[in-house]
Amino acid sequence: MFRHPRGTGRGRGPIRLIVAAVVLILIAACDSSGATGPLAQTTTPTVAPDPGFPVTIRGDNGSVTIGNTPERIVVLGPSLTETVFAVGAGPQVIAVDSGSNYPQEAPRTDLSAYQPNAEAISAYQPDLVLATDDANGLVDALDVLRIPVLILGAPEDLEGAYDQVVTVGRITGHEDDAQKVSDDMRDRIDAAVISAASTASDRTVYHELDPSFYSLTSDTFIGDLYKRFGLINIADDAPAVIADGGYPQLSAEYIISAAPDVIVLADTVCCDQSPQTVAERPGFADLPAVVNGTVIAANDDIASRWGPRIADFAVELSDRLGELN
Repeated sequence: MFRHPRGTGRGRGPIRLIVAAVVLILIAACDSSGATGPLAQTTTPTVAPDPGFPVTIRGDNGSVTIGNTPERIVVLGPSLTETVFAVGAGPQVIAVDSGSNYPQEAPRTDLSAYQPNAEAISAYQPDLVLATDDANGLVDALDVLRIPVLILGAPEDLEGAYDQVVTVGRITGHEDDAQKVSDDMRDRIDAAVISAASTASDRTVYHELDPSFYSLTSDTFIGDLYKRFGLINIADDAPAVIADGGYPQLSAEYIISAAPDVIVLADTVCCDQSPQTVAERPGFADLPAVVNGTVIAANDDIASRWGPRIADFAVELSDRLGELN
């Protein structure tokens, strides 16, 4: 800024030149060719959309559209938590439910996946909620709060498990990494099946979810794994009256009469079950699985979740099936 000198005539010629020069500089600063300057900065910048977004994903609750890469994700369900971290979206997660104990770095909270509370979830200000079930009216409650939620429940088979990994990758912005995780799961499980094909085929299996004899049929993702090994699932013939969506409750008498060649215990952590406790049950000592030492004490979490670690379970199962004569 300059001040006009006093006087009516003298010195005005140089001043006009200076003013003209300043005007030219300001005009140049406003040039639309991309030059920057004090006035050019008043233009509103255009924000480029995230690559791959917006994306529309279909879950158990219908289609959900996400405009940008989510940066504050709440996950309700241990299987989904494992998957989200496996595909590389862990840094975007701000809270997981109380049952999500893997991986260790997951930000575990007291949020419930079984009775979710929309207000407690909204306190974390999420831009995406992933859940395994629409329990407690979760979807409607979060919709009122304008929080997007995608429900991804237990798949009915392994193909569904593979696809769900990719789905999680797409909605979190990690589709390429997710595809690699999915392919690795498939390759490891296929190799495990081939490895045990000669000893597993046509053997019978009983999968135990708890000591009250809840089991699962071939219409579940773990049941599909057994089917691929060539195992015959004794729960498939359970009376329809006690079957419950692929997870029937059997009886001790039914299991004894089926005489399974293989017993998989998915209640070792929750309920302290072991090959020894099975052998001590009335009538179980003479079962082929007990006699042949093929009562497999699995980790509850790994043998009951449909995340990437299901491949670990397949490898363990293959190794134990290889012991059959």
